[in-house]
Amino acid sequence: MELKGKVAIVTGVSKGIGLETVKALLNEGMIVVGWGRTSPSLDNTDFHFVKTDVSDFENVRDSYERVTTEFGKPSVLINNAGLGYMGMLHEMPLDEWHAMFNTNVNGIYYCSKVAIPGMIDLEEGHIVNIASIAGITGIEKMSGYCGTKFAVRGISHSLFKEVRNFGIKVTCIYPGSTNTNFFDEISGWDANENMMRPEDVASSILHSLKTHPNYHVVDVEMRPLWPKGKPNK
Repeated sequence: MELKGKVAIVTGVSKGIGLETVKALLNEGMIVVGWGRTSPSLDNTDFHFVKTDVSDFENVRDSYERVTTEFGKPSVLINNAGLGYMGMLHEMPLDEWHAMFNTNVNGIYYCSKVAIPGMIDLEEGHIVNIASIAGITGIEKMSGYCGTKFAVRGISHSLFKEVRNFGIKVTCIYPGSTNTNFFDEISGWDANENMMRPEDVASSILHSLKTHPNYHVVDVEMRPLWPKGKPNK
């Protein structure tokens, strides 16, 4: 897809993969609208922030209407907003369980639901869903988070078959450990320099967007090469 001059929505843009993806899209000449609870520190005339809670459908619908009114129908949607809590399933508080599913799963449903009709009208579009390695394999004490990311995988694989004949692509990204603020709320896990850089994940997202119209990147899995640091020779 040719990206220059087109509109993109990116969710969860305050830091990390979301922010780096915004920067990559701006470098391609896109008009980027960031959705999230907190605006990033970013000064660019083509970036616009709309405070949005993706777990609230009415908020998502209103934000989308604002985007289309001010900038036009988006060709790209990056569903990046997500959160995670760690703990034994039987000990996890209900509010943490619900928060993960409301943001990580319902949020993708809400954002995609409002964006797809416009993409059908444009006869092109690309939805990128940020899952996780936790959407491919189970992780001890992260059953809730893994459950949400397995759901993202299933939604993505089914959705691309629903919308492919409208010229719309759906790509699911599975990052391994990435040096972002995601780990701030997870006890015992700390972000570190041996993890992947968020800008490298963003570069893979960008690659999937810039492909030929008849070339569809369905899944992208990435991991740090040296998760425990570069070995001594």
